[in-house]
Amino acid sequence: MWGKILGFCFGFMFGKIFGAILGLYLGHMFDKSLKKDFEQAGGFSNLFKGDDVNERQALFFSSCFAVMGHIAKSNGRISETHIKAATLFMDEMGLKGEERREAQQAFQSGKDSDFSLKDTVYDFKERFAKRYDLLQLFLEIQIQMAFSDGVLAAQEKQLLQEVSKQLGVSKAHFAFVLKRYQAEFNFRQQQQRFRQQQSQSSSYREGSGHHVPPSNDMNRSQALALLGLNKDASQRDIKVAYRKLMAQHHPDKLVSQGLPKHMMEVAVKKSQDIQAAYEYLKKAA
Repeated sequence: MWGKILGFCFGFMFGKIFGAILGLYLGHMFDKSLKKDFEQAGGFSNLFKGDDVNERQALFFSSCFAVMGHIAKSNGRISETHIKAATLFMDEMGLKGEERREAQQAFQSGKDSDFSLKDTVYDFKERFAKRYDLLQLFLEIQIQMAFSDGVLAAQEKQLLQEVSKQLGVSKAHFAFVLKRYQAEFNFRQQQQRFRQQQSQSSSYREGSGHHVPPSNDMNRSQALALLGLNKDASQRDIKVAYRKLMAQHHPDKLVSQGLPKHMMEVAVKKSQDIQAAYEYLKKAA
């Protein structure tokens, strides 16, 4: 209410009728949500975005792959698993030609001895200040790279903690994001095994005429962990966590804030995992 009133008054003072209308609209936006939510959505800058969206997307793209390369080399050399993970990541994004070469060059720059992790993350944080969901997704992507072989080495965890601190993420929230990604990783591994079982079952059925149903058992603890909850979570806790995570990983919103469109698939997959866990918990209730 007060946002509309003050917006109208100040708008009229500085811009007469047009200013009053604009002030009323801005006041309505502020009244409609909490200040923090307003800032998370990009604040007033969303009204004036233009070419800088492409600039932000380019920075996200280059910074993301550079830090991925740096983390991949944290043990002294990049393993075949990390190279495969980076290649798969580029494949999922549909990167080809010049765009793929740019991603490879950024990844390579992160491996260089003179690469400054601190400066890179600082510049990224400055450009995406107050876009909390994007900062978190950036951290999640780095965790994904570090965890690509299923093991988080001590050096990798230390670098992730440095990135997290640089981004302004608290130790407690870093632990939460890390634990939730481990659950997400396990879930995807399980889904992969399920698809393999389906393929084997189909081949066996065609050869013998018998049907062997594949196993796709997601238990309650796995689903809760994917939503960042413990075993004592209530149905209300589940619904709140689900809505919050879906809002944080909404692909269209993230792209509007600066996520490269090629990386939309990352947010889509995360949303699908969150949705799958929530649907399981609803049915199991």
